[in-house]
Amino acid sequence: MTYTEDDLLPLSGLQHLLFCERQCALIHIEQVWAENRLTAEGRIMHERVHEADRESRGDVRIEYAMPLRSLRLGLIAKADVVEFHRDTEHPDDVWRPFPVEYKRGKPKKGNYDKVQLCAQAMCLEEMLDVGIQDGALFYGKTRRRQDVVFDSALRQETEDAAKRFHELVESGVTPKAVYMKKCDNCSMYDLCMPKTVEKARSINSYLVDAIRE
Repeated sequence: MTYTEDDLLPLSGLQHLLFCERQCALIHIEQVWAENRLTAEGRIMHERVHEADRESRGDVRIEYAMPLRSLRLGLIAKADVVEFHRDTEHPDDVWRPFPVEYKRGKPKKGNYDKVQLCAQAMCLEEMLDVGIQDGALFYGKTRRRQDVVFDSALRQETEDAAKRFHELVESGVTPKAVYMKKCDNCSMYDLCMPKTVEKARSINSYLVDAIRE
């Protein structure tokens, strides 16, 4: 399937989707957003990176806030950093892109960040007609890069997430809240009210069962 320009969704939504489909729907369907200390720190980090000027360091050129788009995935974004590494073994003057995504925290157990980075790479591949094997995630808390290989499994997970993201937005339906421990650090907690919704659902189920009896 190929999407049109009007169909394009924010690439960052893939991370929202994989973290929590309800959070994703609140942001991208209901158009609501709340910020806490963690999201504010992340936003400031991205803004600082995007304000930097392009650089050239020998065999590496660095582009900041590079626009990205994929009609195949139906996504649009700005990459934090794309490094272009000169391929010294290639007979022609070839520069190979290497995307780098900045995150305020530390590496996560899930693939939320890796999928987001992989989607950026797939956008670059489509735009520049090149193959990209790997990229990196830079975490502010550890001040280190985590290398990410864009293997077939990660690419499939990324394609599936993009498809699910479009399906969710097109449905216009926000999933019901299900409280989990990770909800406590979510900036959308007060808007989502996962514990309140679950409690109300439990009471409703109790009343339904009582009536049936």
